[in-house]
Amino acid sequence: MHIVFLTHYFPPEVNAPATRTFEHCKRWASAGHDVTVITSAPNCPTGIVFDGYRNAWRAEELVDGMKVIRTWTYLSANAGFLKRILNYVSFMLTATWVAVRLRKVDVVVATSPQFFCGWAGVLCHWIRRWPFVLEVRDIWPESIVNVGAMKRSPLIRILEWLEKRMYAAADHIVTVGEGYRRQLLDRGVAEQKISVVTNGIDCREFLQPTDQTSYRRNWNAEEKFVCAYVGTIGMAHGLEVVLQAAELLKRQERDDIQFWMVGDGASREKLEDDAKGRQLENVRFSGLLSKERIARLIANSDACLVHLRDSPLFQTVIPSKIFEAMALNIPIILGLRGETQRIVSDARAGVVMVPEDPQSLIDCIETINRDDQAYRHGRAFVADHFDRNQLAGRMLDVLIDVAAGRQPSESGVHAVGDELPSDDWTRRAA
Repeated sequence: MHIVFLTHYFPPEVNAPATRTFEHCKRWASAGHDVTVITSAPNCPTGIVFDGYRNAWRAEELVDGMKVIRTWTYLSANAGFLKRILNYVSFMLTATWVAVRLRKVDVVVATSPQFFCGWAGVLCHWIRRWPFVLEVRDIWPESIVNVGAMKRSPLIRILEWLEKRMYAAADHIVTVGEGYRRQLLDRGVAEQKISVVTNGIDCREFLQPTDQTSYRRNWNAEEKFVCAYVGTIGMAHGLEVVLQAAELLKRQERDDIQFWMVGDGASREKLEDDAKGRQLENVRFSGLLSKERIARLIANSDACLVHLRDSPLFQTVIPSKIFEAMALNIPIILGLRGETQRIVSDARAGVVMVPEDPQSLIDCIETINRDDQAYRHGRAFVADHFDRNQLAGRMLDVLIDVAAGRQPSESGVHAVGDELPSDDWTRRAA
């Protein structure tokens, strides 16, 4: 089977959409399927092309058995609404232009979080009549309204109309959580048209590093409690709460807690300038790190913060960063309500704070510091319930059914605690 996957993000970018797409496509290729990934030159979040790549009209490479085609896009940093829209729309057009020239395609997959990539899949579906699976990782444009990037307006209503039209055009929709499935049902999508395939992790790629002191030594944190935030530093994440907590500790003349902010995004520069202006020596910014260095940094931490603004929409989100912390048995401080809270609680992998409440963040740090071993049970839980191989196999089942003109035989919804399929999906006929 020839699978064409359209994605705005792909390694060497290290964000969650890039990782999920790569891990799934790599496994499908190893199972004997032809996989073509169409993406842009790696540039997220700065808008600057990574070393060794160029923003060409069309460039091909072979990556772990996949053909990766990188196409030109208007590049911009992950900030500024108009430039980002130009970035998204240009990818939609050039990705469609490249894709429709491919031959013998059995199914096309397009992934959000921004729906112009999804619309590239719609255009391929309309032009070439290929079966189309839409992967929904975010409810867009509602999410940009929730973070305050845009206000309700006629433009938002047009985007919402396009959103519903995209859902209607897809032969099937795969989403990453039960909360998103409910959101799609509220938007009129038929229940049998939706499968849930969560994010997950391959625990074999997250072994406990042998060096667990280097970052602490370099940042003068060897005798301190380290709370690390690892991931995109964007408007949705509400990381002002970290600076507010650091300010409270400074006023109390406490220097026993240090915050690490690891990553980049639209809010990183503002937060870093604010921290310098307040002279918050207990907050460190690392910038972007490679996947391998991120694992070592997490292992150097006493707790990992996972936080989003206190919005009802974000209760549907399951951030993939929880699986990385759990795979390394690092306790999580969760500033997020909803489905993710249930996962972390069931796994006994962390404590829950009140989103956007700095004192609650400090209280959670002290709770973990009193008995950290009580919250180091995540690895066994994710290995049992969120194994990347099983999840990639479940999505592959959906693609095979859709390519054959069949409705997937089951919804793909599995509650935490359900037994996941154990068959060796890599033996399926290609």
